[in-house]
Amino acid sequence: MSQHTTIKDFLADHLQGPHKAALTLMLEDIISACKKIAIAIDRGALEGSMGSLGSENVQGEVQKALDVITNDIFIESNQFSGYVAGMASEEMDDVIEIAEKHRQNGRYLLLFDPLDGSSNVNVNISVGTIFSILNSAQSAPVLADFLQPGTAQVCAGYALYGTSTMLVLTAGNGVNGFTLDQESGEFFLTHPNMQVAAETQEFAINMSNYRFWQAPVQRYIDECLQGEEGDRNKDFNMRWVASMVAEVHRILIRGGVFMYPIDTRLEAKGGKLRLMYEASPMSFIVEQAGGAATTGTMRILDIVPGSLHQRVPVMMGSKREIERIISYHQRKIRH
Repeated sequence: MSQHTTIKDFLADHLQGPHKAALTLMLEDIISACKKIAIAIDRGALEGSMGSLGSENVQGEVQKALDVITNDIFIESNQFSGYVAGMASEEMDDVIEIAEKHRQNGRYLLLFDPLDGSSNVNVNISVGTIFSILNSAQSAPVLADFLQPGTAQVCAGYALYGTSTMLVLTAGNGVNGFTLDQESGEFFLTHPNMQVAAETQEFAINMSNYRFWQAPVQRYIDECLQGEEGDRNKDFNMRWVASMVAEVHRILIRGGVFMYPIDTRLEAKGGKLRLMYEASPMSFIVEQAGGAATTGTMRILDIVPGSLHQRVPVMMGSKREIERIISYHQRKIRH
């Protein structure tokens, strides 16, 4: 690994802005949390923490022991830097307050999904952590301070716990990926300047929900399934991991489209995925890598959240495919 740049050296050279030192220290705490989570996941089966707790989180989902463990790790690792004014987790109802003595220099808000794709832990399939950093208007933030559009993000990233542990992040000047070297305990730059291929022949969606989708999504998927014999004149491959981190990571590596559209069962909720913990940070990453992200009718990064746990439809990935999907939704609106 000696030929690679460490993530600490990379941050020192590439982070910009007047508060670079504060952001660097915050990111170092996030990096530490992701290392600890990787260890917790690796030891999950041995320590008996893979099963369900029988309780539900704020989303109404049954929590697994690792959901709670990873949430605790993330909070514990990030509450003492002095630069975090407040936090919010997908796993918790309300804003997480930081003790006054630890937020006196608080400049940032930290939002996170500590264990994305947790339904996969029992079958040993990739899961991840997603985080988003926003500026804080005050050192003692209230709920309204968190409700910022994705365009206001200072930094976003994810950790992928798969065949190797990776950390992918953007601070608004491109996307870079780092791989954890288990021997040294350091993340090294292995995927500089990640780019989403503009064109693709791959899509990821849960086909079992087809009958519940709106017509524009059904049309797009029908064309993909028709392959060379259809209007697109090319064959497509379908993928589905049920972990947003894994799906988006594949798109960054080799292109593709990830879709979790609205359907008739989700209309009252607004969608499946959470805007502030999943859709917004992942959209920031995808756009910074040259891709696009939409609800079908609106750019995800332009959405101003109305609540801490708002849900939205999500379609993101290769730009030309997303533009096609948007055009189908626009035709529906005109008709």
